[in-house]
Amino acid sequence: MAVLDIATAWRRMESVLRRRPEFGLQDDAAATARWDAGTRVSCSHANGHSVLTDMPAELGGSGDQVSPGWLVRAGLASCAATGIAMVAATKGIALTALEVVVSSRSDARGFMGLVDTNGVVVDAGPQDLRMLVRIASCQATAEVLRALVHESQRNSPVTSSMQNAVPVDLQIDIASD
Repeated sequence: MAVLDIATAWRRMESVLRRRPEFGLQDDAAATARWDAGTRVSCSHANGHSVLTDMPAELGGSGDQVSPGWLVRAGLASCAATGIAMVAATKGIALTALEVVVSSRSDARGFMGLVDTNGVVVDAGPQDLRMLVRIASCQATAEVLRALVHESQRNSPVTSSMQNAVPVDLQIDIASD
């Protein structure tokens, strides 16, 4: 989609939401994960797209697919890049380069429910998340690009869910065999 198309769509949606704010709240597309075998899982979207995940060989998987944790980092990176591109388009800034790299550091003891040397259970989540944005434009200064990136991340759904630790409402349905 061209920069002009993105900006037009953005302005149209903004206009609708200002007039009818109730249209803003909507259910997001569910992600459905189905266990295949071992540690392999198929994740699907209602539109038919799917992605396979598996664990690394060290944890009993085949290691030939991406891990669920990688999908989280990919979602964060993809949402960040999309948001940056959209904000740039609304400001009429043509980007010549955009790359977002999200990395993290995790302690495998947490995944296994182990404790640290003080007897405290190690958290299963990442210890940290790092996001590196590489961005360029012939039209904008470094200061403008930095401000654009910060603005886009204040409104990023995935970044927000990570920073605000959205609670998970766990429900369990026991299926009959």
